[in-house]
Amino acid sequence: MKSAFITGANKSIGFESARQLLQKGYYVYLGSRSLENGLEAVRHLHAEGLTNVEAIRIDVTDQQSVEAARLEIGGKTEVLDVLINNAGIYGANPQNALDASIDTFKSVYDTNVYGVVRTTQAFVDLLRKSTEPRIVNVSSSVGSLSLQSDPTWRFYDFAKFAVYASSKSALNMYTVTLAHELRDTAFKVNAVDPGYTNTDFNAHQGTGTVKDAAARVVKYALIDQNGPTGKYFSEETNPETGEIPW
Repeated sequence: MKSAFITGANKSIGFESARQLLQKGYYVYLGSRSLENGLEAVRHLHAEGLTNVEAIRIDVTDQQSVEAARLEIGGKTEVLDVLINNAGIYGANPQNALDASIDTFKSVYDTNVYGVVRTTQAFVDLLRKSTEPRIVNVSSSVGSLSLQSDPTWRFYDFAKFAVYASSKSALNMYTVTLAHELRDTAFKVNAVDPGYTNTDFNAHQGTGTVKDAAARVVKYALIDQNGPTGKYFSEETNPETGEIPW
């Protein structure tokens, strides 16, 4: 049975991604900053008959917590097939370039960028033992420099979040670099935008469903050896091929 670890998976897109991977026969390690919330999420999945899941406490902003999660999962399995770096935060307002505080930048980057680095570096040894290792970094179309500088983009005047958007741009660069370093291996590493989804992350202003958003993430966790790597996908932005410019 293949296995997957998802950070920030006790609710919303992360939780639905766990559900969909379980439905496809994966064993899922459900990462949650609060173990209590993670255990509650697992209880909901068990109630649906999805039992190959367990909660793992992980705070991606805390190196010791990440290392503890790696030791815990490593004590349960020698191989990890999928890592979904889903945990992320928006950060405090204001988000404009001239007024956003350095503390806000630090906080958001600590989760959205450094947290991904910490987690990926900690778990890469387990992933290397998989025959088809996959890493999905949950990004956003607002991190695209090309779209952000295109006046014809539908969110051009509304998505100028200096802190959050730039953190996703930095995550995208990490994705490109990571994919390049692993280019001669079986790894597939991609950045995926789940879309503008109706969750508490955006105060339920999003228009997409959690089910559709998670399906986009899971799709790239399941690609075969002929699938893409080092790419940036937003099927909401580009329904034809999914790929969008960096």
